[in-house]
Amino acid sequence: MRFSYLNSTTILFGQKQINSISHMIDKSQKVLVIYGGGSIKKNGVYQQIALALEGYDWQEFSGVGSNPTKEKMDEAVALIKEQKIDFILAVGGGSVVDGSKYAAAAAYYNGDGWDIMTGRYRPRVALPIGVILTIPATGSESNTSFVITKAQTNEKITSVAGCVQPSFAVMDPDVMKTLPEKQLVNGIADAWVHVCEQYLTKPRGALVQDGYSEALLKTLKILGDTYQDRDSDTWRSNLMWAANQALNGLIAVGVEQDWATHMIGHELTAIWHVDHARSLSIIQPSLLRNQIKYKRGKLEQMGRNVFGFESSPDLAERTIDAIEAFYVSLGLPVKLEDYGCSKSEAINSVVRKLEHFGMTALTENGTVTPSVIREILDEAII
Repeated sequence: MRFSYLNSTTILFGQKQINSISHMIDKSQKVLVIYGGGSIKKNGVYQQIALALEGYDWQEFSGVGSNPTKEKMDEAVALIKEQKIDFILAVGGGSVVDGSKYAAAAAYYNGDGWDIMTGRYRPRVALPIGVILTIPATGSESNTSFVITKAQTNEKITSVAGCVQPSFAVMDPDVMKTLPEKQLVNGIADAWVHVCEQYLTKPRGALVQDGYSEALLKTLKILGDTYQDRDSDTWRSNLMWAANQALNGLIAVGVEQDWATHMIGHELTAIWHVDHARSLSIIQPSLLRNQIKYKRGKLEQMGRNVFGFESSPDLAERTIDAIEAFYVSLGLPVKLEDYGCSKSEAINSVVRKLEHFGMTALTENGTVTPSVIREILDEAII
């Protein structure tokens, strides 16, 4: 193994930690609070922020929706430049955090911010960002990646830039108390697939990464199996922390990664607005069955160490069945049913988009080509 690892985000975890932001942001900085549809004004989070920012020069930018769009975040960029904002406080889930990362980087760019997503411009500097996490799922609060959609063209692209790593993240499990059931379930699935994308590749003898991945998967499985306890502080705390640890970079070091499920799933979201987590539960089982000959070793390891199965010739197959059954137990879809066109047209739409972005050799092996994507979608779409 050869790798460099740094995670510079300060995590402020636990109840009443929102008050701590006054110690993390200098009073000389002009702050822009970015948030979503306004639920933070109903659950008390906004009021806690206002109290913590008393004496600060701050303003707000709201309306960032799920799958943040370039068009909406460009409005934030314009406001940042006009008001000479010094610091962004992102309050919400992964969508708000991702949108804030885009705005933070685009604030130092004079061209079209979409150049950041296409790779025409690679940001080296960005406004500093702090996060108050309200929805555990993506891990965006302590990593360098962000996903933005261009509504005009239905393009959804992931970008990575070290300069947008949040300086701190407040993680208070109490803010989860008012979350809709759907978002809690989505959080479990999103974190689960994040771990799988870094774990279900090739056996490499990375005992720490494998062991930590398996601990996270077992934790998420327990949370799913004890979903009836979701109103407890313990349940909420464990989901919030597990989702963060699933994508803070640690289990990825020194190992190969996949991310094909995400790349295909992104197109389901961009074209048909399928929830991100649900696009993953739809694609992953079909992709794993298609790629089983490459992933058999790690699937068998997962079967033994996560699900507690005995070894058998069909262990990898049983592990995929167990993953799919886990999704079904949570009420998550494992097939795409509502796409408003013929099945062949739906498959063509996804493949065309992936080819447009040059995604013609996905997974750690490069074996998921356009023809293979068609096979995966043929099973995943009914």
